[in-house]
Amino acid sequence: MIESGGVSTPQGPSGIAVTEAVLRVTRNTCQAASISPDQVSAAGIGAIGPLNLTSGSVEDPANLPNTIDEIPLTGPLSVLFDTERVFLHNDTNAGAIGERFHADTNPDDMAYLTISSGIGAGVCVDGSVIDGWDGNAGEVGHMTVDPRGKLTCGCGHDGHWEAYCSGNNIPHYARALADEQTIETDLPLSDPDFSAKDVFLRADEDRLAAHIVEQLGRWNAIGVANLIHAYAPLVIYVGGAVALNNPTAVLDPIRAHIDDMVMSNVPEIKLTTLGDDVVVMGAVASALTGGTGDHSHLRMD
Repeated sequence: MIESGGVSTPQGPSGIAVTEAVLRVTRNTCQAASISPDQVSAAGIGAIGPLNLTSGSVEDPANLPNTIDEIPLTGPLSVLFDTERVFLHNDTNAGAIGERFHADTNPDDMAYLTISSGIGAGVCVDGSVIDGWDGNAGEVGHMTVDPRGKLTCGCGHDGHWEAYCSGNNIPHYARALADEQTIETDLPLSDPDFSAKDVFLRADEDRLAAHIVEQLGRWNAIGVANLIHAYAPLVIYVGGAVALNNPTAVLDPIRAHIDDMVMSNVPEIKLTTLGDDVVVMGAVASALTGGTGDHSHLRMD
């Protein structure tokens, strides 16, 4: 990696603001690397979903304000780079590409799971990453894990895995559990800035925080068990801010519960080897391989 850059995702007023931020960061990063955008021969994108591959955009993202209905990506970047070789992936599929492409050895059947502001998975089966016809395969965070549907997901539906265990929704789940339990707590539940970080930081000393982390572990294990039964991966790499910042609190409960939930062939479950860069590295690999992530399609022109 020659150079990198970043900026916080604009929260509006529209998706065009996000597109403009992407273009601005891209231009600045090219300048820092002493290259002109028109020297770029190919680009890969790892983006939040849902995707519209026909328009090359993100449509109605669940974890951004409702005013952001469409974020154009491939078209504006194709114009900037003066190339049609711009490849768009769901961010978790880009993560799976990154893990496979950059690791010394990886099986043909594996998954990359992100537990961050949202939850999703990129899945590789028989050596091929599953994008789906519309690019939205792997939206496992929207699997129903609680048929009682106590909490509503950002997508508007009840009982989804993401509604309980994503970074954005852990505070809502914590407040719901606090209303159900008679456990004394020092968690700042009424603070508008109360976050998932507060829960994990206090889990060793606060009984309610410990209870919340325990319940999160059970929901996460249910979601992972569903992922295993659907795709039979030999290894699952876990990333995303929630997991990367709290690896023991997130991964250990999954490992503890999974044997009781999976019929057979429990895979290895471990933290991503690429840290925060896994999606970026997957996007790079996509650009180098014509959007496939397959070493046999590697192009360096």
